[in-house]
Amino acid sequence: MVLATDAAGADLLVINPADPGSPLEQRIPVGAAPWDVYVARNQAFVSTAVGVAVVDLAERRRTALIPYANPADQITYGEYRAGGTGIVASADGSTVYVAVLRTDGSSVLEKMDVTAGRTVGTVEVGLRPFDILLSADGSEVYTIDHDSFSVHVVNAETLAARRIEVAPFGTQGGLASWEKPHYGAIDDAGNLLLPYQGLALAVVDPGSGVVTVGDMTANSHQHGTAVVDNTLLVVGTGFFGNATGSPNLTVRNTETNAERIVPLDRLHETVVPWVDPESDRTYALLSGGYTREGFWSGITVVDLETFEQQELAVPGRPQSLAVIEE
Repeated sequence: MVLATDAAGADLLVINPADPGSPLEQRIPVGAAPWDVYVARNQAFVSTAVGVAVVDLAERRRTALIPYANPADQITYGEYRAGGTGIVASADGSTVYVAVLRTDGSSVLEKMDVTAGRTVGTVEVGLRPFDILLSADGSEVYTIDHDSFSVHVVNAETLAARRIEVAPFGTQGGLASWEKPHYGAIDDAGNLLLPYQGLALAVVDPGSGVVTVGDMTANSHQHGTAVVDNTLLVVGTGFFGNATGSPNLTVRNTETNAERIVPLDRLHETVVPWVDPESDRTYALLSGGYTREGFWSGITVVDLETFEQQELAVPGRPQSLAVIEE
């Protein structure tokens, strides 16, 4: 099964991509304006506008709602709303790290104790972290700071943080710039992979802070990012800023840097790899819940061998995706 946040509602959607006729299996109420979802130890953790929802995946119900130490003044929707954005959890599901956009526009990373049901530490990070990544050993958390041209490397235990500027096209334009990071992925070497505009791939060594920039060929404003089997998947949303192309999906070999650009008819936000349990084939699932105008109610399934596409109708605004590992 696959989980999706309904960003325009208050539910976590349970989806079966193997049933294209009726893919939506269940809606689990989690809280207003859910943004991101992360799975650990048969639990899903959802960053909503009102707190972090803890969902028991066996029972398929919310078992807790952990309030933020930095609560929103009012509940709104969309990419500028106050509340939680990117979220990750420790492997045992005991600790959650969630980026929180304050009402005044600043952002913090909150560390939550799931058993205690409260925030146990906070640290200032860059503006509007769309995404958060966790190192393979769980010792570091990385915030992808959309409006600050940066990544913050945060010690998972002490919350000590340091900033790395990542700006392949410079910082001109500030908040009005389109050449900023959205989502990222981690390669086998522990480097952060941040795509920009389908024109540049920033490879960030979180230890040294060194940023290496390589070329990309999609020429499309890029959002969702994932890695599977030495393959980088990146959602392109079309012409914005210095990107002049159309919506597409980049499929890039991380060893050779060879790219296949798959044209898309619709806009999408995030991408996750999914393996069909019957055929054992790997697909890319792309969510239709784009954060700006142009979203649609569904998910696109792309076969990573043939690149054939199929749309699944999913009511709502499915934005962030996570696979339930059986």
